[in-house]
Amino acid sequence: MSERTDIHVKTSCHSEYDHLFRVVLCKPEYMTIRDVINDTQKHFKNEGIHIEKALEQHDQFVKTLRNHGVDVILLDPLSKFPEQVFTRDIGFTLGETIFVADMAADIRKGEEDILKKWLETEGISYFNLIGDRIEGGDVIIDRKKVFIGVSDRTNRNAIEHIQRLLGEYEVIAVPFTEKYLHLDCVFNIISPTEALYYPGAFTEKEIQILGNHYELIEVTEDEQFTLGTNVLSIGNKKLFSLPVNKKVNNELKNRGYEVIEVDITEIIKSGGSFRCCTMPLLRSHKEKTDA
Repeated sequence: MSERTDIHVKTSCHSEYDHLFRVVLCKPEYMTIRDVINDTQKHFKNEGIHIEKALEQHDQFVKTLRNHGVDVILLDPLSKFPEQVFTRDIGFTLGETIFVADMAADIRKGEEDILKKWLETEGISYFNLIGDRIEGGDVIIDRKKVFIGVSDRTNRNAIEHIQRLLGEYEVIAVPFTEKYLHLDCVFNIISPTEALYYPGAFTEKEIQILGNHYELIEVTEDEQFTLGTNVLSIGNKKLFSLPVNKKVNNELKNRGYEVIEVDITEIIKSGGSFRCCTMPLLRSHKEKTDA
């Protein structure tokens, strides 16, 4: 059995759950809570982050991705970027286009230049969203629908710009309680019909809008804190999730998902989990066929 996809296609992403072929990560080599930028960091500010443990956990995550046939690209970590492990935010792939983000937090400005340098070296074109405050953690795609969180990191001007650029897509703005940082910390699509969500982050209006598109699987307040929504799908109903999120994992298993449990709890102290740590370049919706 083999996965057939066009090897000439370098970038393509039409969902959060198709087979993942290529993804960008960055080791948490200089990870630290320098400037508190979210509630999770505030909670762990005094405890701090054990870098060696974070690196070991990240290495295990990379190894497990590669064992599942995913091509992992590792960007160069720089000491001036303590949040660089969260590659999801520096860019996002919509259709065949890579959009490079304009980072909102001063401590993260410049991370996107490392991505641009790699893309240029590889001869991969991209659209640079200069002046549009938007981060990839707020952008969630499902075929011709793109859900974009309205947050401290992503403003409505950026969302309107994306809509003008992607006229064939339905762009759905989703406001949520800003303390949760990014939309993927409280909402994540895992199949054409199902999505994880934390109801405490939304008004009834937003819950109804999301519920019109998906069967919503509720994540508890405790497991939202340990980023139960922030799973990473790699295709064929397989996804990465933290072992600590037992309720989420049991619910997913009961629904027929294969849950790949990897412990990255040292990394989530800074406010992001599996989805936050990965920027997909190439996904394919093609099913496995006989080689």
